[in-house]
Amino acid sequence: MTALFPLLFGIALVILFLVIFLWPTRRRASRPASGEKTIPPLFTEEIAEELAAPVPPVESPPLTVPELPRRYGVDRLVLLVRDPYWLYAYWEITATRQEEFNATYGPRAWNSTRPVLRVYDVTGVNFNGYNANSYMDINVQEGVDNWHIPVGQPNRSFCVDLGRMFPDGRFITLLRSNVVTTPRSSLSECLDEEWMWIEGLYRSYQFQYGISSPMLIQEVAGRAAVVPLGISSPGFGPPAVGPKTEVEE
Repeated sequence: MTALFPLLFGIALVILFLVIFLWPTRRRASRPASGEKTIPPLFTEEIAEELAAPVPPVESPPLTVPELPRRYGVDRLVLLVRDPYWLYAYWEITATRQEEFNATYGPRAWNSTRPVLRVYDVTGVNFNGYNANSYMDINVQEGVDNWHIPVGQPNRSFCVDLGRMFPDGRFITLLRSNVVTTPRSSLSECLDEEWMWIEGLYRSYQFQYGISSPMLIQEVAGRAAVVPLGISSPGFGPPAVGPKTEVEE
């Protein structure tokens, strides 16, 4: 019994040492390291919260599409071709041009006149305002800025003046358009030259000899007196030059 006491005392000291020095290390090992993902428990605690009021969506402002300006502040008259029988013209007259007209012909000249489109037939002439083949006047409404013009003459050239007509018949030009030509309303009278001889020759020989036949090339060269381009055949052309051989003397 006396001999077992030191042994039991030593075992107790070892156990005490292990408990004192290894227990904190075990506690630190049981804690998750920083940055590690923890596995959530199987059952979680839920806490009821009041439902928040829905936030109304923010409405974006409507997309505005820019519109073309009605006027550009430039005096101009543009003439276009619609088809062989109709033209189309659009124009703009600035307030400055109106003031100049009143300053030249009287303060009430603009109100005492009416707008008129004068359509000139300028086919085959270098138009200078006085040498047109013929012309016609079209009364237009006050304040309009475009008009469809019936000419009824295909393949003719036209020019248009926009002006003011006085009660006594005087016509004062304000704007002059470009010159346009209406298209034809029928087939063109211009015919291409005939190139049938080579096609007929090809048709007559294509089944018997083929396009590369030496006989076909000789026939074509004999008719045209030239060697046709794009046709090749074995044996046709300059003779092949072989390697030179020295003649023994």
